[in-house]
Amino acid sequence: MSSNFRTHLLSLSLLVGVAVPWAATAQAPISDVGSGSIEDRVTSLERISNAHSQLLTQLQQQLSDSQRDIDTLRGQIQENQYQLSQVADRQKQIYQQMDSLSSQGSAANANATASGAAAGAAAGAATDSSTTAPAQAPASTGDENSDYNAAVSLALEKKQYDQAISAFQAFIKQYPKSTYLPNANYWLGQLYYNKGKKDDAAYFYAVVVKNFPKSPKSSDAMYKVGVIMQEKGQVDKAKAVYSQVVKQYPNTDAAKQAQKRLSSQ
Repeated sequence: MSSNFRTHLLSLSLLVGVAVPWAATAQAPISDVGSGSIEDRVTSLERISNAHSQLLTQLQQQLSDSQRDIDTLRGQIQENQYQLSQVADRQKQIYQQMDSLSSQGSAANANATASGAAAGAAAGAATDSSTTAPAQAPASTGDENSDYNAAVSLALEKKQYDQAISAFQAFIKQYPKSTYLPNANYWLGQLYYNKGKKDDAAYFYAVVVKNFPKSPKSSDAMYKVGVIMQEKGQVDKAKAVYSQVVKQYPNTDAAKQAQKRLSSQ
């Protein structure tokens, strides 16, 4: 009996020893459990939120700056397009005025190689053109654009054709790599043609065809060589040149004019 009582008492003591710590833990206030961790987490979340806000602000500023740059570029593009349009209109006007100097003038674009027939027919004119004594050329300014515009002005506005011839010849000599060389040679062809010097005119037209096949005036220049041949009674050679124009420069005004002359012969 005494032994059973001791055993029962020992078991009860063990049960109380386990239950008391558990009860103490269960009765502890919730605020005492992990209170520091929650505050740390809240602080961390606030820090992340602030970082995101700053990043969003930076992105919005960058977007605003990019939009401003785009607007600036758009304005520059529109300005460049306007300037290109003005240049194109001016170039077209000059071409029309150039062709108005000749009764056979026409405007066209081309990108073909020189015609052997055209160059050969005009080769004999080189000596004649070199011996021509033109009027005194105006003084050069040393600026390519200014000198070219001055020569054009002599031909179009002032109607001083001899001085214009001198100016274009001086321009070709002084600026051998100028992008205006095709036009300058074509101008000389027009001016000499109007003066009745057809051999000289054919020479400069042939220079355009042979040396500047991608010039917008190449097809017109070749066509003009054919016209000069026809006017000089070289009908077969003229037909050959007209056929060459139609073949090398299809769908151009020069080709249409050449086809008309072929059909009428």
